[in-house]
Amino acid sequence: MYNLLLAHGGNIWKMNLWYALPAIIAISLVYAATRHERMRPILAHAARAGLWQVGFMFVVFVVLEVVGWFT
Repeated sequence: MYNLLLAHGGNIWKMNLWYALPAIIAISLVYAATRHERMRPILAHAARAGLWQVGFMFVVFVVLEVVGWFT
């Protein structure tokens, strides 16, 4: 079984987690564009939405790491 957790000795540069970056950018821009019409508010909203998404992914990562330590 392929383990994506860093505690298993994985290298972040060799993981498939980098595929999430274009998805986060695209989702943030589309979500922001549905709320605003001008470019500046779209980019500002997209940046905030992207930070929320990265923060949520980080929290899930930390929870999985903690669960991995106790199993």
